[in-house]
Amino acid sequence: MFGQSKKLKDEIIDIGRKLYDMRLVAGTSGNLSARLDENNILITATGTALGDLKNDDIIKVDLTNEEDLKNKRLTSEFPLHRLIYENLTNKVIIHCHPALANGYFAVYSDIKALTFETKLYLGNIPVIAQETPAVTKPEAVVEALKSSNLVALKNHGVICIAAAFKDALHLIENLEDAVRIASIARIFKKDILDELDKELKETLTTQDTYPMFSREHIQAIVDLVNKDEFIKRKGEELDLTLQLAIKLDESNQAHKFTPIPLQKTTTVKVWGFTFEKGRIAKLESDDNAPFIISAPAEVWELVFSGRLDSFVAVTQGKMKLKGELSKLSRWYVPFSRLFELFKQVKIK
Repeated sequence: MFGQSKKLKDEIIDIGRKLYDMRLVAGTSGNLSARLDENNILITATGTALGDLKNDDIIKVDLTNEEDLKNKRLTSEFPLHRLIYENLTNKVIIHCHPALANGYFAVYSDIKALTFETKLYLGNIPVIAQETPAVTKPEAVVEALKSSNLVALKNHGVICIAAAFKDALHLIENLEDAVRIASIARIFKKDILDELDKELKETLTTQDTYPMFSREHIQAIVDLVNKDEFIKRKGEELDLTLQLAIKLDESNQAHKFTPIPLQKTTTVKVWGFTFEKGRIAKLESDDNAPFIISAPAEVWELVFSGRLDSFVAVTQGKMKLKGELSKLSRWYVPFSRLFELFKQVKIK
């Protein structure tokens, strides 16, 4: 435990300095924490400057120990950190106040994704309204973190979770870069119109609802895909020909909350699709495919309801991918449309 604690303290000191050097924190703003084990975390103390942290500025807290929870050196954001660790399986948390992101979300409610990198690594950034300088409604933040590892706190900052500090830092960097790109684009053209976004956000409606992962559910998606002119056109242009399977992984829970109950009599755990130039030529209950996307039920529910992009879920570790993401990415545009169609088929 001592060796692990020292290693994590060194990582916290290093990431704090990087955040300061990149102007993602100022003064004594922001806080960092890391999980030691199931019950113990390390967290930066109140009033500390992340750019100049010392070992004594990082305190160990046993989340089950009442005396530790009364420590007067705990940051005002400790209740948020605690709730995240009690409900999610992340290893680290970065809370900082990046100037560009803060300015952007003070006036806009969602990120304008002008590059494929923004779409792939960030997706839709949840934005949580703030009423006080400290987070007083941590439950809303935890709920948002189920669909994105990065959440914007309006008029306050961002909170990011990950398996390692470098992964969390990269997400925050990507967000600052996305905001910078959107700002520069507005200099050249005040009214930004992204035709790809328009096509991806086309709305289709269906009245029926189906048990998630049932044959009826997946077949309804296949029918929409095979009727969609955009996927047909892009599938032919990009030669979208491959085998892909989606799998319900009941053994790998991404979060600690209770999975969504499924109707066991009609639910199949895996579906394989054979694409031929964008058209799904074959649907079968088989995972014999070079690409397999797997996730627990609660993550699939977020995807099928349109609250989580599948590519983002893979890059943020909420879904597992068998196969190379770089190979799938060549078909990013038609697959983005396919994932958009997912939410048009309502699930029970």
